[in-house]
Amino acid sequence: MKLLLVAEYREGKLQGSANDLMAFAGKMGAESAMFLVGTEADVPKFEGTLYLADVQSCGEYNPAVHKQLVLEAVSRSKAEMVVFSHSSYGWDLAPRVAFALKAAQVSEVVEVVEGVPVAPVCNSKLRRKVAVKTGQTVLTLQSGAFSLADEPSGTPVIEKISSTGGSVMSFGGYEQAVQGGVDLTKAQVIVSAGRGIGKPENIAIIAGLAKALKGEYGASRPVVDAEWAEHNRQVGTTGQTVSPKLYVACGISGAIQHLAGMKKSEFVVAINTDKDAPIGEVADVLVVADLKTFIPVLTEKINAL
Repeated sequence: MKLLLVAEYREGKLQGSANDLMAFAGKMGAESAMFLVGTEADVPKFEGTLYLADVQSCGEYNPAVHKQLVLEAVSRSKAEMVVFSHSSYGWDLAPRVAFALKAAQVSEVVEVVEGVPVAPVCNSKLRRKVAVKTGQTVLTLQSGAFSLADEPSGTPVIEKISSTGGSVMSFGGYEQAVQGGVDLTKAQVIVSAGRGIGKPENIAIIAGLAKALKGEYGASRPVVDAEWAEHNRQVGTTGQTVSPKLYVACGISGAIQHLAGMKKSEFVVAINTDKDAPIGEVADVLVVADLKTFIPVLTEKINAL
């Protein structure tokens, strides 16, 4: 199978998500080429062909132009699978490419099992293997789901491509989202509540520990979806991406979407009754205990210092 990996270039910089794409290709054990609208001065470290379009003439994003460029790269590479990041760029461009190719699209892929992509369903509570029936496939990859074991290396063979078509759209720039409520990205200590806290009243236990540690409390998506905590406290790919010095995960199993939002934390403590919960794989310390019993005692000890 041949893959075309669609890298991203934003605000004059190559995005690190290109590494996730390469990790996915390795997981698939497939031959791959890469596509980028960028500059020769900033290309991925990659062993293979890079189809490069000039960002000055094509713009950092233009749906019609970029779609035609990707289709040209697909034609040249004879790719059977086109792989995007599950980002605003991928959300917009992937379905356009899939429609043009008459190809199946699988969004938010988090794993590969025996060469078959796996995507979440039922609000990420379940996963399904997706076997497509079309000759070509378009995928988007969930951020953080695939990681390289080592730093990327190599120098790509660059093939330049250009667009001959125009567009009725023009790129106006980026606009920063308005932050509402607490800004967890600035917190040095975050104590997060997961579904394992049991009921909304137990948010107070999590908030108490956060206050004792002079930090903020956060929450996983199921807790926010259940309206036990405000959305501005959500950590994960659909919430805030954080990098505190200390992250305490309370009753959080460790879904890919949540891990992607806190994987840059310097030190991670997980409190969970399940010693085999996925969060234990990224935690520096795993406390196997009932958080409703353990956290009040811990909070009392900290406050007594």
